[in-house]
Amino acid sequence: MLTHYHTEVNGHSIHYVIAGKGRPVLLLHGWPETWYAWRYIIPELAKEYTVIAPDLTGLGDSTAPADFTPATVAETMFLLVQQLGYTDILLAGHDWGGNIAYLYASAHPEQVSKLVILDIGVMNTALENRPLLARTGKNLWWFPFHMTEALPEQLIEGRERIYLNWFYQQSTFNKAPFEDISEYVRCYSAPGAMGRSFTYYRHVLDTIDINMAAPKLHMPVLALGGDHGFGSFPAQSFGAVADNVQGGVIANCGHYIAEEQPEALLGYLFEFFR
Repeated sequence: MLTHYHTEVNGHSIHYVIAGKGRPVLLLHGWPETWYAWRYIIPELAKEYTVIAPDLTGLGDSTAPADFTPATVAETMFLLVQQLGYTDILLAGHDWGGNIAYLYASAHPEQVSKLVILDIGVMNTALENRPLLARTGKNLWWFPFHMTEALPEQLIEGRERIYLNWFYQQSTFNKAPFEDISEYVRCYSAPGAMGRSFTYYRHVLDTIDINMAAPKLHMPVLALGGDHGFGSFPAQSFGAVADNVQGGVIANCGHYIAEEQPEALLGYLFEFFR
């Protein structure tokens, strides 16, 4: 049974869902999503594990301080886990949640037994130096757009459904899970919500600096990509910052692995976590 909670962590309210019994698994969602991204994963994983899926700081139904950074979000997630009484977890993250998971594991390696990264690479200078007008590969135009102060949220206000749907349609192979995006629209069209979500992007350069100075990871890492997403890139990218990396590419899948191919992802998770 899945239960919703709100608790104060680091001076603000964090919404999270929890289900199951057993070793704790922390699931961190990406942008533009919420805990709801894990809705197909939680019921099955909860048969063997205690599954904790929060809304990241400032996203979904979690509030945020006046200013925050991805590093402080990682620390908030760590403090949430501590508050729940766990000191050794299995950790998985997608998109921005993958970057938060990497910051978490880098800062507290002794408290992360295994790390799973979904369709994202390490934020490092390769991202910083990526050309905006690339002739080949993915054009990540939204990074500098979201990093721009104040303007993006003003342009998007009242058009949240259109804006979010562009990402879901452009970045997926299996589009069926995104036929109804009302829950995401509800969360990202709340007052100030889109601007809070852009705070993550406005601290990309700070995150790169932290990642470049981070020690190498020694816990087992599973890095997966969709064959229509980043493919083998996550494993290649994390192979440079961790010494025990397994890779995998999930077929018929774009960026949103947990929603597009939940059964395939569950197969990987059950095998890796045991």
